[in-house]
Amino acid sequence: VADVGKSETFYCEKLGFKSLGTWGEGPEFAIVQSGDVSVALDRSRDGSIPTNQNWAAYFYVEDADGLCEKMRGNCVDIVREPEDMFYGSRDFDVRDPDGHLLAFGHDI
Repeated sequence: VADVGKSETFYCEKLGFKSLGTWGEGPEFAIVQSGDVSVALDRSRDGSIPTNQNWAAYFYVEDADGLCEKMRGNCVDIVREPEDMFYGSRDFDVRDPDGHLLAFGHDI
């Protein structure tokens, strides 16, 4: 990520994760957690942010529709509304501050 503090705030305040801490000056690194899932946020050393062809991460949740509404209320950029997919999940996509595409979904 370009700015660990900004990303940590986004994951915690907008997506509902909790911070497990930050490390280094700036900070350089953070870990956020939601349930049993932890995400490491590492600052880009050369200023470039890799792009993903598809999702940077897919998070299994209990209620994609309810979570999407909660995120919408937190002014999260909903890229794709919840929909039933051919692979048996109902999911939606959001974009983080660095442009990473994140999916949240549950099994149908």
